[in-house]
Amino acid sequence: MAINGIVAVDRNGAIGKGGGLPWHYSADLKFFKAQTTGHACVMGYKTWLTLRRPLPGRLNVVLTRRAEVEPRESVVWLRDKQSVLSLKAYLNCDLYVIGGAQVFEMFRAEIDRWLVTEVPLAVEGADTFMPPGLLEGFRPTGTQDLGDGLKVTSYERTGP
Repeated sequence: MAINGIVAVDRNGAIGKGGGLPWHYSADLKFFKAQTTGHACVMGYKTWLTLRRPLPGRLNVVLTRRAEVEPRESVVWLRDKQSVLSLKAYLNCDLYVIGGAQVFEMFRAEIDRWLVTEVPLAVEGADTFMPPGLLEGFRPTGTQDLGDGLKVTSYERTGP
């Protein structure tokens, strides 16, 4: 099982504004769906709230410290990173870390590959950003043009 980070960022590294994505590109959403369907997606509780429902065709792993959580089909509620990593022995799929910034930072040392969509905007008033230096220790291995000015770059870890 590989652990992948997947994120879309603006020109300034922004990933969110007001608790949601500050843009809507159908090409980016299609790419995200194609990459993550059939796999497990780990996210923080705030990211979960922006979805409003489980991502179909995926195991939704939500990190939360809340004692009261609503049981949902295809959703696993976990309290910490170690609980997520313990799933490795049981999953027959990859794990995609989908956000937010705190979750990206939490899994910094475990992510093997990044898929970073560059959004051709500089979002005014953005309030959530990729943690600095998250791609240190990674090298670009390829790019893909999604149209609408969107470019996805794949990054592989270069060492431990």
